[in-house]
Amino acid sequence: MKKLFSLLGLLVLLTACNTIQGVGKDVSKGGQAVEKAAKDVSNKM
Repeated sequence: MKKLFSLLGLLVLLTACNTIQGVGKDVSKGGQAVEKAAKDVSNKM
């Protein structure tokens, strides 16, 4: 699971990071994806 989140974060960073502001937005979206995945796992428990 940890590898999946790391890969997802790397993918997000590599897709559209043209400016510092773009990097911040990409990191934020990656964080949101991780948060959603964590909530989904938590809800299934």
